Amino acid sequence: MQQVQQFLPFILMFVVIYFFMIRPQQKRAKQEKQFEADLKVGDKIVTKSGIHGKIAELADTTIVIETMAGKLKMERSAISMEMSATLASK
Repeated sequence: MQQVQQFLPFILMFVVIYFFMIRPQQKRAKQEKQFEADLKVGDKIVTKSGIHGKIAELADTTIVIETMAGKLKMERSAISMEMSATLASK
């Protein structure tokens, strides 16, 4: 019983860290992966560097977007989920 009481603060600290840091990060990573999988040709997107465009081609790990300056090829992971969602809602 004494040993359990000694480790109780560490156990509680781990539980708090899990629910406030690890679990939300895992949930966000899952949402981003689903967002990347749901992309389709014609979607308007914003990259993490702030480039606005429309998806012209899709490949496994890359996309080609049309911008006012021409076509750009980039990684799917370069698309900002939050910025693209706000663009789609306008």
